[in-house]
Amino acid sequence: MVCKSVLLAFAAASAVLAAPTPAAVTDTDVLQFALTLEHLEAAFYKEALAKFDAAAFEKAGFADWVRGRFNQIGEHEAAHVKFLTGALGSAATQACEYDFGLTDPAAFAMTSMSLENVGDAAYIGAAQLVSDKGVLTDAASILSVEARHSSWISSAVRKEQGWNGPFDAPLTPSGAFSIASLFVKSCPSSNPALPVKTFPALTLSEAAPAHGAAVAATFTPAAGADTSAPRYVAWLNGLAVEFSDLDKDGKTTVPSDLEGTVFAAVVSSKSMPSDGNMLSGFTIAEFPFTSFA
Repeated sequence: MVCKSVLLAFAAASAVLAAPTPAAVTDTDVLQFALTLEHLEAAFYKEALAKFDAAAFEKAGFADWVRGRFNQIGEHEAAHVKFLTGALGSAATQACEYDFGLTDPAAFAMTSMSLENVGDAAYIGAAQLVSDKGVLTDAASILSVEARHSSWISSAVRKEQGWNGPFDAPLTPSGAFSIASLFVKSCPSSNPALPVKTFPALTLSEAAPAHGAAVAATFTPAAGADTSAPRYVAWLNGLAVEFSDLDKDGKTTVPSDLEGTVFAAVVSSKSMPSDGNMLSGFTIAEFPFTSFA
């Protein structure tokens, strides 16, 4: 679930952060993109934990140990920033200005889970772009920690599923960027361009829709787009992708077997979402199940 209050940031962030996708993505490009995500996560925890003290977490109904663990996650993200910055040296991308739209600890916990899931999916999706095995090993070490974070938040904090299924979903850099950029207001002009293509933001009328429900999928088509051509919602659930028709009124029917955290985007063809067939960015739909057996 992505807070609607930050959707307006997408257009400005896209202009600042993105460039046309290059023909070949280098390992440095991947590291710069990873650092961009880690800067965002580190800033998120720093801001939220400064805003919500132990009393605020207690008032929101969280156990007294929850905030301390979130603080440790924030320290992990700061360590990731330091590690990647060291690898990139003076050329390392700098932190941006963010708007997380946080109103209370419960919203913080939900957004935290979303960001950790996006981080996990981004590292998985970028793995195929890395040529240096040392870089790939380092990225895998960070990936596994991001996955542990999201599982802990979902199961220990929210009392929901500890995993989504046997596989985690991969997101392309553009796919992950389409969610992460919703929280970005502006970035230093000196930051290197990212290897992504930008897409209009997508919102679903229900962030946790019921299976088989009719939901509205809303986005602004790109200028010149053929709005009469067939459109589909691609639901990325692990390594599987399911498709539902998107009618002319922007309505679609949710597939019946989705579980956990699912990434959804509007596409022009029934194939894995990519820069070539995506019509919108991704959004997150939650299909939670209890953490208790």
